[in-house]
Amino acid sequence: MSAPSPLAPEETYRPCRLESLHFETTDELEEYVGLLGQDRAIDAVELATGLDLEGYNLYVLGPQGSGRHDFVETFLARRAEGGPRPSDWCYVNNFTEPRQPRAIELPAGLGARFRDDVARMIVEAHSAIPDALESEEYRAQRQVIEEKAQQEQSAAFEEVRENARKRGLGVIQTATGFAFVPLKDGEDLITPKEYRKLSEDERDRLQQDTREMTHELREMLEQIPRRVRTVLAGVRELDRGVALYAVGSLITELLERYQTFPKVLEYLRAMKADISEHVELFSRPEGPMSLPPLQILGDSSIAGQPEDSPALRRYGVNLLVDHGDAEDAPVVYEHHPTYPYLMGQIEHVSKMGALITDFHLIRAGALHRANGGYLVLDARDVLTRPFAWDALKRALKSGLINVQSLDQAYGFVSTVSLEPEPVPLSIKVVLIGEPIIYYLLQAYDPEFSSLFKIAADFETRTPRNESETTRMARLLASLVRRENLRPLDRAAVARVIEESSREAGDAEMLSTRISRLLDIVREAHYWSGQDQQPRIRARDVQRAIDARDLRAGRIRDEILREIIRGTIMIDTAGARSGQVNGLAVFRAGDATFGHPCRITARVSPGAGKVVDIEREVELGGPVHSKGVLILASFLAARYATERPLSLTASLVFEQSYSGVEGDSASAAELCALLSAIADTPLSQSVALTGSVNQHGEVQPIGGVNEKIEGFFRVCSERGLDGSQGVIIPRRNVKHLMLGSDVRDAVADDRFRIYPVDDVDECMEILTGLEPGSPDRDGNFAEGTVNRRVTDRLGEFARIRSEMGRKTEGSPAESA
Repeated sequence: MSAPSPLAPEETYRPCRLESLHFETTDELEEYVGLLGQDRAIDAVELATGLDLEGYNLYVLGPQGSGRHDFVETFLARRAEGGPRPSDWCYVNNFTEPRQPRAIELPAGLGARFRDDVARMIVEAHSAIPDALESEEYRAQRQVIEEKAQQEQSAAFEEVRENARKRGLGVIQTATGFAFVPLKDGEDLITPKEYRKLSEDERDRLQQDTREMTHELREMLEQIPRRVRTVLAGVRELDRGVALYAVGSLITELLERYQTFPKVLEYLRAMKADISEHVELFSRPEGPMSLPPLQILGDSSIAGQPEDSPALRRYGVNLLVDHGDAEDAPVVYEHHPTYPYLMGQIEHVSKMGALITDFHLIRAGALHRANGGYLVLDARDVLTRPFAWDALKRALKSGLINVQSLDQAYGFVSTVSLEPEPVPLSIKVVLIGEPIIYYLLQAYDPEFSSLFKIAADFETRTPRNESETTRMARLLASLVRRENLRPLDRAAVARVIEESSREAGDAEMLSTRISRLLDIVREAHYWSGQDQQPRIRARDVQRAIDARDLRAGRIRDEILREIIRGTIMIDTAGARSGQVNGLAVFRAGDATFGHPCRITARVSPGAGKVVDIEREVELGGPVHSKGVLILASFLAARYATERPLSLTASLVFEQSYSGVEGDSASAAELCALLSAIADTPLSQSVALTGSVNQHGEVQPIGGVNEKIEGFFRVCSERGLDGSQGVIIPRRNVKHLMLGSDVRDAVADDRFRIYPVDDVDECMEILTGLEPGSPDRDGNFAEGTVNRRVTDRLGEFARIRSEMGRKTEGSPAESA
């Protein structure tokens, strides 16, 4: 077996050839409307927005920075353009049940007109009704009613007086009311002396007559309230007739204007009847006229209306949603989807220490504003706002927007509130969120799949071919035009494309997370301005990349500094048994970098157990533990087919004080374990990454560029002498997009990158020895690594066997 050869410099990076870009600057390119590599997601969005069926709402899932929000905004704006304008919605008073205001739907723009027409009619009624009630004709008719009642009252009293006179009694008024006294000859009052001269029978008769007349007088007086009510009823009937006459022409005009809207006609007729019952609301105010306060009367501001007019509060129109200025279907983005902001709310005002409300204080929510169009919500925001998700689902299932306060909807308190008539809902809801939220909702919310039937799944990567690179160039051209940035020249575009592959972690792919690339272009625009250049050049792009890397590199540089100082123990020269340099990736926010870590193994005779110290102390994750268990399986299958695996081994990441997860270090752990068993030193100038399977094959891993560069930085700080390098899985070669400093060192043969397929190739590079292949009998040649492992395991088996015999024989010897 020949030793693996290091990679050639051209295999460590895939440049973007300038001849493949057929332009000089992005000024020559057409704008690109769309997303890079998102044909699948675009088809899903088109289907969801074009299919007007129940439940075909849309969930857009993808990583942050993939352009989901911008695409949805642009797409929906284009889809809504020229679409039918949705209706206006108003709330009006329900005179028979004030707690249940009525909802009225009107064509777009007619809601404000209806509101103003009603308010204007009320203003005019405030003049017409008092004028009618102050007219001479009205006063004459009222005087007739009052005089008739007065005459009836006088006649009744005179009848009582005449009856009393016939009985010899007169009626006098006292401080406490009326009293009957005897009369002399039907005219003069009898004096007390004359009364005493009357016979006893005569006095008894007068007392009896007095009692009867008192009763008759009382009955007559008891009729007074009824007569008063009759008068008031007559006055009210007169007022009602006058009011109907005064406002009749005003309301008739409105009835003719809105004759095609049955609910408006129903309201106007009910209002006309109610006005006649509440003429007192239109009494002429004292003092100057003023505009109604907006915080109380909503959008109605008709000049001349009395401030906080009771009539306007009772008969005015609450314009809930006004689409009069709209030209297209609505597209609403609700960035704060709390329950009231989403569903609408019923506000209250404080009056004399009490909270009161009426239909004027019903406020629209995002569902009202987006009704007939599109509502865009962030999935995480909706789910984290109390009660918002349940309310949204309830509205979509019922097809109604029911405005309720939270205490009313969930029975928190039992205060009196409004129950507005629900508004029919016709809407397309678009949720934007992470994939994990989508899958969790699918798994744990049984209603989710029936309400959001379409998922637009955004790709994280797209193939790096000529068509996609051209699209990216056009996308960059669109950005610089939209934000008035300097154009990019061809080399700058090529450098951005290369960085996109680097971001994707694959030389054959491009990242669809364009937000970071666009940020780089914006920063490159700044640097080109610093140099007073008319274009963004490749050096400006590289300067922006380096600046971002520097800003995010504090932790990376601190780790490197401590390695160089010897605080973190990493050897880059010499050889040690049971010790190897593994490679790890550290992620903190947007910062991602690699660094080496020492992995050590110790072995002794035992029962065939490989101890993962990280897992024993609960620092190792399940994937890492799986990788260690595979090592034990590999050892048993290759070296202990005819005898038990008789060793106890321990593996640990030295100076690791946090969790360890992933199996990308399992190849390094296996090499350290084989080195410890064979007592064969491993080169410390070569680091290793890759996972291993039960057959000893080295499998690809993630973050290969960062891992190589992490070890390179340590070696470069200590001085490159040509012996340093990194072993990587061969299947990771296509992912390499290394930095220029690493590429230069590879080209000068000062740093090497070895691609391998199996653990034997790893051991050959690390030990300088032949790994050895088994012959027909399964034996390895003398001097090979595998022969040393086999011999040492055989020695462990013998030691374990002898220890077993001693243990079995010790009781008999003692006896």
